[in-house]
Formats: sequence, structure tokens, C-alpha cells
Amino acid sequence: MNRPRPIFLFTDFGWSGPYVGQMVGTIVAADPHARVFNLMHDAPQMRPDLAAYLLPACCRPLPEDAIVAAVVDPGVGGERVALIVETAAMTYVGPDNGLLSRLPDIRRVARIDWRPASLSASFHGRDLFAPAAARLALGKTVECTPIQPQQIVGWDWPDDTERIIYIDAFGNLMTGVDAKNVSKNSTIVAGDRRLTYAETFCRVAVGAPFWYVNSQGLVEIAANGRSAATLLSLALGERFLLQ
Repeated sequence: MNRPRPIFLFTDFGWSGPYVGQMVGTIVAADPHARVFNLMHDAPQMRPDLAAYLLPACCRPLPEDAIVAAVVDPGVGGERVALIVETAAMTYVGPDNGLLSRLPDIRRVARIDWRPASLSASFHGRDLFAPAAARLALGKTVECTPIQPQQIVGWDWPDDTERIIYIDAFGNLMTGVDAKNVSKNSTIVAGDRRLTYAETFCRVAVGAPFWYVNSQGLVEIAANGRSAATLLSLALGERFLLQ
């Protein structure tokens, strides 16, 4: 028996409530031998426009045959459709609200037509995306209609966005800018502060803010020993200037 492809879960659900556990349970019910892993469950809540820039960065280290069930879905139960997006490296399942639009090397996009026997109006993560991912992991068919990549929401969004897309528990500020596109001589203007590059926290004075290339490959704003979010009064979605 071939091993099923690994499934990684990326959501904005948080850890409270039954939501993550039920997604995992749905996958295991479809295949007791499923390999399912929690990638992230504190993606920007109800902000697919921000999570779209975080998702590809978080998925860079994943194995090439991975399936990612990505759910940041404030329009659940509405008119938005469900998608399968295949890239050169892996396969993604999620809503057509821009969340899957910034993935690199998109090779194929399809609208999911398949529906399970039971589908709630408000929890497609458990009832649609998780079982669809499980079927793909097992090599089963998921009925769908191919569409052009240019038809998905967010196709025309910029490759980078000079906004805060994630704030971690330390108050470090991930941005929607891929660091490979940025010179280390660049300056970030945030409020009335001008931030220069440093390799890591210990390279600046205690309390000093700076920017660096984080472990996800993104430009990140931080401060040595302090919360950059508090120090610079920057919140999720806020803009800055990269010079």
C-alpha cells in the first residue's frame, strides 16, 4: 500500500473550540493512515488579503508532494467557490478569495464541484476542504472544473505588499515583502522611525528597532528585547514605506 501524501493545515481558527480537531478527525475518518500536520492556526483572522502573502512563505520548507488545506474564509457559505491549486511543488485546497493567489509557479487551477454527503453552511474547513484534501492524499478523484489562473480572486494583486501581515507572540512584525527582492541597504519608514537592516536581534542595541530577513524569507520588523508592534504602534494590515 502506498503511503498517502502528507496534509498540512493552515487556518485562522486558533486553538480554542473544536475546529482544528474536527478538521483532523475528518481526514483521519477518511483514512486512518493519514499523515496530517498542523502548519499554522493563527493566520490573520478573516484577512485572506494578508494571509495570501504569509501562506507561500510558510509552505517553503514543506515536502514537494504535500497537500495544504488552507482556510481563511470569511465568506464561507456565500458565493465564493472552492479551489484546487497545483503548483510546481505541491497542491493547495481552499477558498477562492485571494488566499491562494500568491502561490509561486501555479500550474493548474480547478473549481471544486465535488460535495460530501453532508455540508454545513458555516464550516467548509471541516466539511469540504479537509475531506477534499484527504481524497487527494489517497489519489482519489475530486470532481472539478479547470479554470484559468487569471480567473481566481487576487490574481492581479502585487507580488509584494508593504503591509504588516502577521504579528507573532513577541511583537515581531512580518511583512508581505519577499526579502529576495530587497537590498540590505534599504530603509523602512514606519511612523516617524527609519529602520535599517541588521542580521539579527543581537546585532543592535537593546530596545532598538530594525528590519531583517526572517526565517520564512520575508522582511520582518523587530526590536531587540521589545515588542516592535508596541514600540512602533503598528497593527495588522498597517502600511509602511520601503525605501
